[in-house]
Amino acid sequence: QVQLVESGGGLVQPGGSLRLSCAASGFTLDYYAIGWFRQAPGKQRELVAGISMGSITYTDSVKGRFTISRDNAKNTLDLQMNNLSPDDTAVYYCYVPGAWGRGTQVTVST
Repeated sequence: QVQLVESGGGLVQPGGSLRLSCAASGFTLDYYAIGWFRQAPGKQRELVAGISMGSITYTDSVKGRFTISRDNAKNTLDLQMNNLSPDDTAVYYCYVPGAWGRGTQVTVST
């Protein structure tokens, strides 16, 4: 059974950092296109960062601040988020084709 479980969200002040992690089970992440999406209240879900065929992509608003990485030994997908702003507030989801995690809330606020 394919399962994705996110962790690492929380409340952080502007300029702070968080590290999200997505634990995969039931399959091996190494063989899939994978990514992090986010959905803010009232907005559509958007791709934040993804890995596919060895290439990494970021949405423009997070370039230089966020880093996506995959740990094949642990079968996890991480998202290091630095210099966070209130605009980054959203539920963050881990995704592989055909499966979504339940999401983890990230709130950036004073």
